[in-house]
Amino acid sequence: MLGKRIDLNEITDTHWDLVVIGGGITGAGILLEAARRGFKVLLLEQRDYAWGTSSRSSKMVHGGLRYLAQGDFKLTRHSLLEREWLIRELPELVIRQHYLFPIRQGMFPGRWALKGALWLYDFLAGIRDHRWLSKDRVLNDAPGLRSEKLRGAMTYTDALTDDSRLVMRVLHDAVKRGGVAYNYVHVADVEENTDGAYHLRAENKLNGARISLNAKHVINATGAWADQLSGAESRVRPQRGSHLFVSQDRLPVDQCFTLLNPEDNRPIFVFPWEGRTCIGTTDIDHKGSLSDEPFCTSTEIDYLLRLANHQFPQAALTRADIISTMAGVRPIIASGKGVNPSAERRDHAVWQAKGIITVSGGKLTTFRLIALDALYAANLISKAELKQGSSSKASGFDHSIEIYGTLGHPLAPMPSGDELTSTLNWVLRNEQVEHLDDLLLRRTRLGNLLPDGAKEVFDRVRACCTTHLKWDESRWQNEVQRYQEIIRNHYGIAAEKTEQERTDPLKDQASELKMA
Repeated sequence: MLGKRIDLNEITDTHWDLVVIGGGITGAGILLEAARRGFKVLLLEQRDYAWGTSSRSSKMVHGGLRYLAQGDFKLTRHSLLEREWLIRELPELVIRQHYLFPIRQGMFPGRWALKGALWLYDFLAGIRDHRWLSKDRVLNDAPGLRSEKLRGAMTYTDALTDDSRLVMRVLHDAVKRGGVAYNYVHVADVEENTDGAYHLRAENKLNGARISLNAKHVINATGAWADQLSGAESRVRPQRGSHLFVSQDRLPVDQCFTLLNPEDNRPIFVFPWEGRTCIGTTDIDHKGSLSDEPFCTSTEIDYLLRLANHQFPQAALTRADIISTMAGVRPIIASGKGVNPSAERRDHAVWQAKGIITVSGGKLTTFRLIALDALYAANLISKAELKQGSSSKASGFDHSIEIYGTLGHPLAPMPSGDELTSTLNWVLRNEQVEHLDDLLLRRTRLGNLLPDGAKEVFDRVRACCTTHLKWDESRWQNEVQRYQEIIRNHYGIAAEKTEQERTDPLKDQASELKMA
């Protein structure tokens, strides 16, 4: 288990086979695969684990029908095989779920084109579960769906997860196998020594202490921030995706919907998630500073509400129905062809400059394959080991690791009462929580799923933090102030951000959304 944070000074004089920079799903996957093979490996994350893209995705472990439509058969097949592997390995965290794709008169793709695509989709995954539903059956199963021009729907399966909890599960497994991980450690500089090894200078962001490390290999797995440390020409095209969370009472769904937005024909998902309904995602170039936490803009909120109300007209959702928003920045490898954001491929890339291996791009679903490619590029595994590790029969997770209750189950309701207290206590004992947002936005999702950033449970949270983190009243008040500012500026409905958006470097958002 990850356990409590130990004194960082204990590692300053040690030499490592590998240092991984970045604590999202890619970095966590590299840590696990390196530790599994017996390497002495250390992971350093400058903020919190999964702080970036890996806690702000669309929560899906999927093959990607869109990638199949774009002709990217390799990525789709790899994603589908990894989806099936993860469903088998982590059945309490990666849950197969039905997706319903309504077909309307005059739309593309129609029934038969989609049926052909789904036949191939299932074939690549090694399953067969797509089928056609009549209009009457669709409206019986989804009575709130718009009936106008509805012909029926194709159904298929993909999977849902809690992306941040998936990162934590991978880290728990990696640490149990001998890996070491620290959050809130910023790597300021990496220098190649004359012997081909590396000297790293880093800063403990919690107390300002500076540390020095030595490593035989360094892998930069910082996602959207990869260009800042790679030492090479920029390759990452940051793209923002935003989501809305609303109550199941206002938009009740018990299965996932893949819906084409009539404005631009982009697929948007509406799905149940941890007792709420999630709507997303947008896909536009993110031109703001990566140093600032992203937020869902007013334009994006309107875009997603229009889609939801067009497809579910009886819901008549307004901004008042939004519990929270969530925005993340995807690290897309730029093609350089000037295509719109949605048309960029979702493949990952691995490159090297000044000896540092950089990996970025790719999908949550394929994190294991991305990790193996990075280790191969660093000459830490052979071609044969790469092929063996990429097999769907490769070694899986350590099933002796027990995560508390239903923590992270994407369809489980939020805990409450004594169950919530027990969940908070377990997390605080085992998962290196340093700030209130670590606890409420990533280890648990209370800040996303309860109004006002979960203010209603603050008394219970304070009691647990006092016991396990030894926070006094002054520290608690400072954490609450910091956390509420994060919620207000980055997870709210952004109605008050109109003026901020006028000075935001994000230009012509409405036209960008339509282009995407």
